[in-house]
Amino acid sequence: MFTQRRNSNMVQAAGTTLALIYHQTVYNLRFSHRSALFGLLAIILQSAVFIIILLALYTLIGIRNSPIRGDFMLYIMSGIFIYMTHVQTATAVAGSHSLASGVVKHEPLNAAVLIAGAACAMLYRQLISCLVILSIYHLAFQPITIYDPVGAMALLLLSWFSGITVGMVFLGIKPWSPAASRGLATFYQRVNMFASGKMFVANTLPNFILPWFIWNPLFHLIDQERGFLFINYSPHKTWLLYPLWVTLACFMVALLINFTTRKYESVSWSAVQ
Repeated sequence: MFTQRRNSNMVQAAGTTLALIYHQTVYNLRFSHRSALFGLLAIILQSAVFIIILLALYTLIGIRNSPIRGDFMLYIMSGIFIYMTHVQTATAVAGSHSLASGVVKHEPLNAAVLIAGAACAMLYRQLISCLVILSIYHLAFQPITIYDPVGAMALLLLSWFSGITVGMVFLGIKPWSPAASRGLATFYQRVNMFASGKMFVANTLPNFILPWFIWNPLFHLIDQERGFLFINYSPHKTWLLYPLWVTLACFMVALLINFTTRKYESVSWSAVQ
C-alpha cells in the first residue's frame, strides 16, 4: 500500500486520468447534495423556474406567440438552456479549486482533473435538465419537432466549452485577487442575463440596437441554436464562427494566466485571504 503506482505507457496514463476525472465528476455531483436525485431535481427546478419567469414576463408584456414560426415554449427554452449551460459551467470551473489547496499537491490529482471534473458534472446536470424538461413538455403538453438535433446538440456543447474557457480565465485571476475574480464572475453572469439576447430574435432587432448584443458570443450561440431548432428560421445577423474563435482565444488566454499563476503562486498567498 506504500508503493506508488507508475504508468508504463500513454494508454495507462490516459486511463488513469480518465478514471480520476470520472471519480471527481461523481464527487462534484454528490457534493452539493447528499442525495444525487435531489441534486438533479434542484437543477431541473432551477431551469424550470427560469422558463416560467420568462413565460410570465412575455405574458405581462402581451407577447403570447413566438417571434419565430414554431413552438413558443421551445423558443423560450432554447435561450434558457444555452444561457444556463454557459453561465453555470463558467461559475463551476471558476470555483473548481485553488492552486494553493492541499488536494492539488497529491499526485496523480492535478488542476486539469479538477477543472474537467467540475465541467463534466455541470454538463451532466444540464443535459439531464434539458432532456427531462423537453420530455415532460413533449409528452404532457405539446409534441415538438427539432429541425436539426445534431446541430442543436453541437451548439449546446460549444456553449459548454466556451463556459469552461471563461471560467478558466476567472480561475487564473483568483489567486492574485479572489475578490476581483468573484466580482467579475458575478458581473459576467448578471450582464448575460440581458446581453445574451435570449429574450429577443436577432433578425428582428434594429441595426442601432444590434451593437449592444453583437459583441457577446452567447448572443450568437443562442441565435444560431434557434436556426438549428426551427426549420423556418435562418440567422442573418449572427455568425457561427464568431463564438468559436472567441472561445479559442479565451482558452489560450486562460492557459497563459493559469500557467503563469502556477509558476509564481505561493502557498502563503492563501494565508492572507
